[in-house]
Amino acid sequence: MAQGTKSISSPVRIGICAPSTPFSREGADRVIALAAETHPQAELIFEEQCFLEHGHFAGSDEQRTASFVSLANDPSIDAIWFARGGYGAARIAAAAVSQLDSSAKRKTYLGYSDAGNLLGALYRADIGEVAHGPMPADIGRTDGDKAIQRALDWLVDRKPDTLAPDLIDGEKHAAFNLMTIAMMTGTNLMPGLKGHILIVEEIAEYLYAFDRAMFHLCSNLADHGLSGLKLGRVSDVPENDRPFGETPEAIARRWSEANGIPYLGLSDIGHDAQNRIVPFGLFKR
Repeated sequence: MAQGTKSISSPVRIGICAPSTPFSREGADRVIALAAETHPQAELIFEEQCFLEHGHFAGSDEQRTASFVSLANDPSIDAIWFARGGYGAARIAAAAVSQLDSSAKRKTYLGYSDAGNLLGALYRADIGEVAHGPMPADIGRTDGDKAIQRALDWLVDRKPDTLAPDLIDGEKHAAFNLMTIAMMTGTNLMPGLKGHILIVEEIAEYLYAFDRAMFHLCSNLADHGLSGLKLGRVSDVPENDRPFGETPEAIARRWSEANGIPYLGLSDIGHDAQNRIVPFGLFKR
């Protein structure tokens, strides 16, 4: 394990693993240095597995599973922070969650993008406190230091200004990347979202692909009792050979309403350094 700084009094120990694609040692060093400056009470523990390379993945399926399970079942770890997205978490999520013990239930889990597969599986199994929010890989974005500080502000101090400001008091929420949750729908990773406001965001997808995924998601959730759907930022949309003719919000509104799901507007989350945190479940101010 490559370890960060440790506070003298009651540090918050944050285990970091990569369930999908590899993280860089240089990126980890930058995150550790920033945390030492802004959150000295946080101890960041980067699993060596974060830096492995096995084809596309941060180690084999077995290595990625073992890394996550080891951290989650370690009673001395307070929170699990997923290092980055990419693709890979869906391959290990069910097997990994099935191996978790009572220590895992007392932890916080933070990430987004492909890590949503694990967030969904954990929420389905009622394990820990799950939240969609910034990851260590965001250090590479413009203003990425602000994203890292926001995540640590929440993990360490639960500061309310880190949360998406559009969360509704007394309502249940969940947040995912659109492609991630669309692919999870109908699988053994998909949590029950009855009574929830579902927030989705997307990056680097053609609008026709966004439309296709929204059709699939909303059609499958039509009878699941959602309280509503909100749309986060849809960024870096590739230019097609002809204009699609609808905005992302128009697409989201159309498929929501066509399937009897109330469309509730925009949310302050996305694949960017401005990404705010959405804890899953009942929100109380």
